[in-house]
Amino acid sequence: MKTIHVIGDSISIHYGPYLAAYLAPYAHYSRKTGKIGNLDNPEGANGGDSAMVLDYLRTCIDAGRHWDLLLINCGLHDIKRYTGLRQINPAAYERNVSRIFDLAGHLSQRCLWLRTTPVIDAIHQARMPDFQRFNADVEIYNALADAVAAAKGAGVIDLYTFSQTLGGAEMYQDHVHFTPEVQQLQAAFIAGAVQAFLATAPVSSKR
Repeated sequence: MKTIHVIGDSISIHYGPYLAAYLAPYAHYSRKTGKIGNLDNPEGANGGDSAMVLDYLRTCIDAGRHWDLLLINCGLHDIKRYTGLRQINPAAYERNVSRIFDLAGHLSQRCLWLRTTPVIDAIHQARMPDFQRFNADVEIYNALADAVAAAKGAGVIDLYTFSQTLGGAEMYQDHVHFTPEVQQLQAAFIAGAVQAFLATAPVSSKR
């Protein structure tokens, strides 16, 4: 049975149980684990921003971990603005994502990148006064990750566009997280993409 490991932010924590159930017939699911705590201050199971993902991948390499497929996402924490500046600026994000793919190659022969989910600016700013997020930044950072993934020959799951088709403000249970119904649909979409990828992707040698 294939082994699949997920590294992602709180969005992936929410759809994770559904995804694990959908993958169960043909793959063993695991994810970054640990204390969840405040979803806006990532720790434990929450992958956090791109710098945190890099740190986690280095830890996995040092521990000699390996999986058949990695599912990776970061972006929502990178675009957070506390004083007008993004937490991780676009140039640093692009460099980090490139390095993420390089390190992922030491842990798995295959890697799929999940595009960051959409933000509705007015909802986020009204419900989360501590920091700002803008969907324009989501689109910029998704485009940067898309370009890096293409250059690295990695597959991409367009969770951003799929989530947009599911509705508007009613999709959100708070400033950025989705309702259980949407989480389940996201998991089904990802599971289908993973199953198709595993059925068609050639086995490549490690980088």
